[in-house]
Amino acid sequence: MKKFINVALMALTVAICFSSCLKDVGKKHYKIYTPIIETTSSLRAKVKSAAGIDVANAGKLFVIGNYVFLNEKEKGIHVIDNTNPANPINKAFITIPGNTDLWVSNNILYANCYTDFLAIDVTDINNITTTKVIEDIFIDVRFINGYATSQGSVITGWTVRDTSMEIEIAEGQGIWSNGKYITNNWSGGVWLSGLPTPTSNPGGGSQASSTGKAGSMSRFTVVNNHLYAVSNSTLNAIDISNATQPTIASKVSIGWNIETIYPFKDKLFIGSQTGMFVYGLSNPTQPTYISSFSHARLCDPVIADDDYAYITLHAGTFCQGTQNELDVVKISDLSNPTLVKQISLTKPQGLSKDGNILFVCDDNAGIRVFDATNPENPILLQTIPLNAAYDIICNNGIAMVSAKDGLHQYNYSNTNNIIRLSSFLFAH
Repeated sequence: MKKFINVALMALTVAICFSSCLKDVGKKHYKIYTPIIETTSSLRAKVKSAAGIDVANAGKLFVIGNYVFLNEKEKGIHVIDNTNPANPINKAFITIPGNTDLWVSNNILYANCYTDFLAIDVTDINNITTTKVIEDIFIDVRFINGYATSQGSVITGWTVRDTSMEIEIAEGQGIWSNGKYITNNWSGGVWLSGLPTPTSNPGGGSQASSTGKAGSMSRFTVVNNHLYAVSNSTLNAIDISNATQPTIASKVSIGWNIETIYPFKDKLFIGSQTGMFVYGLSNPTQPTYISSFSHARLCDPVIADDDYAYITLHAGTFCQGTQNELDVVKISDLSNPTLVKQISLTKPQGLSKDGNILFVCDDNAGIRVFDATNPENPILLQTIPLNAAYDIICNNGIAMVSAKDGLHQYNYSNTNNIIRLSSFLFAH
């Protein structure tokens, strides 16, 4: 009898051991994003001008004479007659797929079209002509969220579908919540649920030249006969002495996660997610490294004057870190840039300076107006309410501000009484 009991206990123990190794069946839920791929030649064929359209998602600014060119993110450019800033007139919209940056000089619009650099004759805004294409300058656009396309093609969007997959889960495996298996990893070309939808990349005060001004968020700038354009890791020097037929003069590797470029005298100040780089233009066809200033890994536009650079740092989806601040860096000794002031803000982006007045776009907090008479201790004068303020250009007493919903203009000739002149939100 005792022997039978021992055998029975052993059989029960084995059964329990085997049962603990059995696997349950569950479901893992996914959103599958499939890239929409188009050829760059087909995209360039879509470049055209037409009647003005509504502003839906305003981006970067450029002003020249009485005209404002306002980027519609990744769609094209609004052309606005700003002869009367209190009543801007929507003249036209230039469709340029994938466009984020622009510059205008001698009636030639320079713009990116996904990976390509275009020269477009806008002498007759109703009958534009592409005069030159430099292909594949901005090659980082071909690499998005783990996908890569070949030269001559880019990802222009994503199709999305929900799916689920039955999986076996051994005891102790998996984390469950509300009936779903939770994970936050990229796996084999599939975006798992819970992650943001992938988007393409892509990016003062005012940059001064004989041709016009761009905001601090710009990736393009012109100094004399050269246009300098930054991609994610490269500074491209483009000879525009023949305006309609620009040519590449040189390509300079400058690091990683480059975002903006700003000229002052014979220097280029380049903003990246890890710091500010200074390049000299003693040889305009081959910019040379002078120095750098490092900061936390954050998004970073920069402007500069004689002795100081002003940098806004903000955290965000693609910008690591948590700081949101204005940094003032002393650059009187360019070989040794030195941080002299930090001012906490909400989520600062574009900035512009006119004399001693410094304007900072601070996202939904509005436009911060500082007295920078003492650059090492800017004093906040006021905050102008405005949602999603992004880019700004100060020009002859008028501040032009790009926000998500359009173009807003303010007269700041009296900083004690800054007046809103107009808000350009819809086609006229």
